[in-house]
Amino acid sequence: MLARLTGPGDIRGLDPAEIAELCAQIRDFLIHKVCATGGHLGGNLGVVELTVALHRAFDSPRDALIFDTGHQTYVHKILTGRGADFGGLRQEGGLSGYPSRGESAHDTVENSHASTALSYADGLAKAFQLRGEEGRRVVAVIGDGGMTGGLAWEGLNNLSVPGSDRSVVVVLNDNGRSYDPTVGGLAAHLGALRRTRPEDSSATWPAPAPRWVANTVFEHLGLAYIGPVDGHDVAALESAFDHACSLGRPVLVHVVTAKGKGYGPAETDDADRMHGIGVLDPATGAAKAPGKPTWTGVFGEEIVRIGERRPDVVCVTAAMTNPVGLGPFARTFPDRVFDVGIAEQHAVCSAAGLAMGGLHPVVCLYATFLNRAFDQVLMDVALQQQPVTFVLDRAGITGPDGASHHGMWDTGILSVVPGLRVAAPRDPASLRELLNEAVADDRGPTVIRYPKATVGTDIPAIDRVDGLDIVYSSGSGSPEVLLVAAGAMVGPCLDAAALLHGSGIGATVVDPRWITPISPALIELAARHRIVVTVEDAARSGGMGALLLEACADEHVATPLLPLGLPRAFIDHGGRGDLLAQYGLTAERIAAAAARLLARPSGQAGDPAHE
Repeated sequence: MLARLTGPGDIRGLDPAEIAELCAQIRDFLIHKVCATGGHLGGNLGVVELTVALHRAFDSPRDALIFDTGHQTYVHKILTGRGADFGGLRQEGGLSGYPSRGESAHDTVENSHASTALSYADGLAKAFQLRGEEGRRVVAVIGDGGMTGGLAWEGLNNLSVPGSDRSVVVVLNDNGRSYDPTVGGLAAHLGALRRTRPEDSSATWPAPAPRWVANTVFEHLGLAYIGPVDGHDVAALESAFDHACSLGRPVLVHVVTAKGKGYGPAETDDADRMHGIGVLDPATGAAKAPGKPTWTGVFGEEIVRIGERRPDVVCVTAAMTNPVGLGPFARTFPDRVFDVGIAEQHAVCSAAGLAMGGLHPVVCLYATFLNRAFDQVLMDVALQQQPVTFVLDRAGITGPDGASHHGMWDTGILSVVPGLRVAAPRDPASLRELLNEAVADDRGPTVIRYPKATVGTDIPAIDRVDGLDIVYSSGSGSPEVLLVAAGAMVGPCLDAAALLHGSGIGATVVDPRWITPISPALIELAARHRIVVTVEDAARSGGMGALLLEACADEHVATPLLPLGLPRAFIDHGGRGDLLAQYGLTAERIAAAAARLLARPSGQAGDPAHE
């Protein structure tokens, strides 16, 4: 049946038995395909019937289907004719793990950060109305976890303008969790609504009176409310959607699903119902290769040690307690971890309040999600010189999750914040050391950034100069090349220095440890070398290299400097190593760029994009 799917129209004429068989085939397909490549499994298993019902009740792409946190769109991709491409899921040149406008007209928006769908829906519905495009409906599918984000409520507030006749259907996919169980008052309200559903609930809408729950928060905001609806009953879902469309106003359909449904290992996974997985054995759900130590794991161990001797240290997370490594801390100090839901702005502003109250908060986020809270970092933390430590996991190239998840913007964004210091550890020992330095700093905000990767062995320094670690020196005469390596780029720079040495070129490799602000000692080192090459797994614009170039100019240091890093561009998904190589962040490319710069009579750095 799946092999014959070319688009949503193929499923609209199926009878109930065929629909049940199709859903079973989709689940089996997902389990085997996602276990083979890695990806987001649990959430997609939970929306099989829901997505089938959406495509039977609505006419995509004429009707705009918008999926919040778009990792739940694998079923949507299958139903829109992309099933044959799942062998390359999240691999370079292959199918994106999120909606992609370049892949299909059925992907209305490239949505992969949470809580945005309702604002998209509000704008699209207004556009359709103003352009006279009658009959085009807008459907926003958002999870209960996504509803914990403030932007979702801003969108909801505007969708529910009194008297609105815009055809917008909000589908609230309530499975009780994002990564972690949903928190806060909304979770309690939805729990109360779920408990009102009779076990023998009818599949026909409008429902009998006992199924209606009056005075929901959504009704108070001005939306019609339908639910709760069994999210695994296609007939009930279609009936609810048809009724929603008949009302001629913005409607919220409350759908109850089970994340990981139909796959035993996911249903019994207490951590996150197999939200995101690596390569697994589909028969058992076990990893095919043993796990290796990660940066996240090292952080998780060290923050517990810090917490044992520092009762004032507390941790804040945005619905990602385990993914950011806070599981051990939460188990050891359950009263000192605050999961605020998918609400990064609130997380940062609340952390400022925690600091004002005499605590030292450690805010743990994926680097890409700190983008959303820049104003809070700038105005609520830095302006008021609050000692808040930000731990940014998944910094730099993350690989298969693509443009929206590469944590490559943080250094450029944060470099403009007065009084904020950013550290990039190179190995487990330096991560522990820098984390301790950060939480000991009561002068203002600090940041620790590290990649989504396994972590290697410790790289010892041969000297420390005013806080900078010298990790390599050719030792013969005056080295010509200064390689300034940020964090995980120390390893490639060490290999590049060895290549240069083999060509008769002396080099020094320095790890600044704290990459912003620029240390005066680094400027002095730059002045003692013929050229400088900075290497960072982050955007070049506003990054460490750009700041060092500016600092050298201020001090009249004319040493030619070449900043290597990531371009100001949205980088597609692929393997981390492959993408780093593509942008020149390998030992061979670093050494070659340094040799070319050294050979230029003018000493001008040129454009690394053309190196």
